[in-house]
Amino acid sequence: MDNFSISWQLLLADIGKILSDSSRQYSPIRMCLSNFEPNLPYFYYPYINVHQCHFLCTGSCSNIGQTGEEMHSCRQCGNCVSCQHGMSYHLNTQTNTYKCTVCGRCCQGGQALAVHDRIHSGEKPFECSVCIRRFIQAGGFDTHTRIHSGAEPYKLHMCDKAFSPSGKLNSHMRVHTGDRPYKCQMCDKAFSQYGTLDNHMRVHTGDKPYKCQMCDKAFSQSGTLDNHMRVHTGDKPYKCQMCDKAFSQSGSLDSHMRVHTGDKPYKCPMCHKAFSTSGNLNSHMRVHTGEKPYKCQMCHKAFSTSGPLSYHMRVHTGDKPYKCQMCGKAFSASGKLNSHMRVHTGDKPYKCQMCDKAFSESGSLDSHMRVHTGDKPYKCQMCDKAFSQSGSLNRHMRVHTGDKPYKCQMCDKAFSESGELNRHMRVHTGDRPYKCQMCDKAFSQSGHLDSHMRVHRRQTVQM
Repeated sequence: MDNFSISWQLLLADIGKILSDSSRQYSPIRMCLSNFEPNLPYFYYPYINVHQCHFLCTGSCSNIGQTGEEMHSCRQCGNCVSCQHGMSYHLNTQTNTYKCTVCGRCCQGGQALAVHDRIHSGEKPFECSVCIRRFIQAGGFDTHTRIHSGAEPYKLHMCDKAFSPSGKLNSHMRVHTGDRPYKCQMCDKAFSQYGTLDNHMRVHTGDKPYKCQMCDKAFSQSGTLDNHMRVHTGDKPYKCQMCDKAFSQSGSLDSHMRVHTGDKPYKCPMCHKAFSTSGNLNSHMRVHTGEKPYKCQMCHKAFSTSGPLSYHMRVHTGDKPYKCQMCGKAFSASGKLNSHMRVHTGDKPYKCQMCDKAFSESGSLDSHMRVHTGDKPYKCQMCDKAFSQSGSLNRHMRVHTGDKPYKCQMCDKAFSESGELNRHMRVHTGDRPYKCQMCDKAFSQSGHLDSHMRVHRRQTVQM
């Protein structure tokens, strides 16, 4: 100790006081040592982290934070922050020295304010000569150029990753250490990077400094604005290497890749079904909870997913956006158009496994299967009759209600079934579609043709 200068003796005395304070749990100790000699015996290094402080060393130095980081004290308000950048930002908020006139944000200095102004102006002066991408800051441009050159000078010995800027190496180290030194003063969250804390603060402030120049939308993060701009430009930079599809966002490409890999990482905790996207799992969970958050504003019907609500709204609006290119008919749902197209193509993909019949729609096959099974699930609530099809039950109910919804436009008659109205209309039109193959007579109803055919059969027997 005799060889130490007076400065070191004073420093060690201060350390002894801090260590003897039982109310503090600080280890390691970090203090500002810029007023002291630079050579400290190695056996004190676990306790002291030499930090050149730009604000203190004039009588008011750093306090010691509970996580071991230096805590710089503001002389104006007494608040403490954990880093030099934070103190610069804090002091400028007190003095409004470098304050943005557009969004009110305070910057660390005049140059930082000039760079920040480019967020609002859209100026990106640094252009990559290889891919023409532009950047607001020179640092971002320098980092980007290493993508083309492949330079990664900063390597880590704890894993195989390498980084082009040293700052990214420092940030990555916190993945291994778990260190989160940047703490939100308004909630309990902590972050490993200052930029992430900066973004998080906008949750509390509601600040949205990134404004779209093509519409009125504003965003809290620059990345969200970049994604939004692709709505206007149509740019889809994320391309699938296994097919020709391209996407505007990397997350959409990640979800798409599961189509090729079959990966389903999102599992239902109640029935163990697995899904390729979190959105599909969320929709599925409503099967268990019964939740129907999508409500029609016109009739109060509710749906578990947004798609059925969109389809339902066309009942009210009459919108039929799906048009047949062959006959001009329009439909409210794409599925109905697909079914209709089979009228033109003659395609019947739904085949009965018990006979040779095939159908153009799955519902028709379901109805047909009841011929084989004898199932009659549609039961009349007013008598004991049951039917294999819902339409048959609907027609039967008119026997009980007396309802005759099919009205003749040429006289006052009304009918309970559409077929009866069609037969009646021939009285007015004179149409006789049922023709005898043995003579020239024609009839308006198939039953009259059947009666007429008996005349020919009797004549054949007599001969």
